[in-house]
Amino acid sequence: MTEKIFITVEVSIKANVQKVWQCWTLPEHIVRWYFASDDWHAPKAENDLRAGGSFLTRMESKDGTMGFDFTGIYDEVNTESFITYTITGGRKVKILFSAVSHETHVSQIFEAEDINEIELQRGGWQAILENFKKYVESN
Repeated sequence: MTEKIFITVEVSIKANVQKVWQCWTLPEHIVRWYFASDDWHAPKAENDLRAGGSFLTRMESKDGTMGFDFTGIYDEVNTESFITYTITGGRKVKILFSAVSHETHVSQIFEAEDINEIELQRGGWQAILENFKKYVESN
């Protein structure tokens, strides 16, 4: 049995934790930022934000050649503080929201999958987090 590897990506956002939380959790915001590059988009998001609730974010390339549903079940939700969930397939994710002065620090720790290299996974998740930061700070 191989040991699980966890990867951390982080960002600081110039916004209060209430705004950051809403942009992270409300479907009308999720569809505006949940993709890693401008040639992708998220045309659909559903979010039942509670322990035992499920989420779905549809990610697709804008040219329509690739796409997938990112889905899972929430394990714990502590409003404006942290979220833990299990991705369909069994990997664990934890997101921490910390108010620091006039900013909010977001840390996302996720269990690596064994198909893609660690740095590729880190880069993809970090790109989505950077897109989130850009979205929150511009709205």
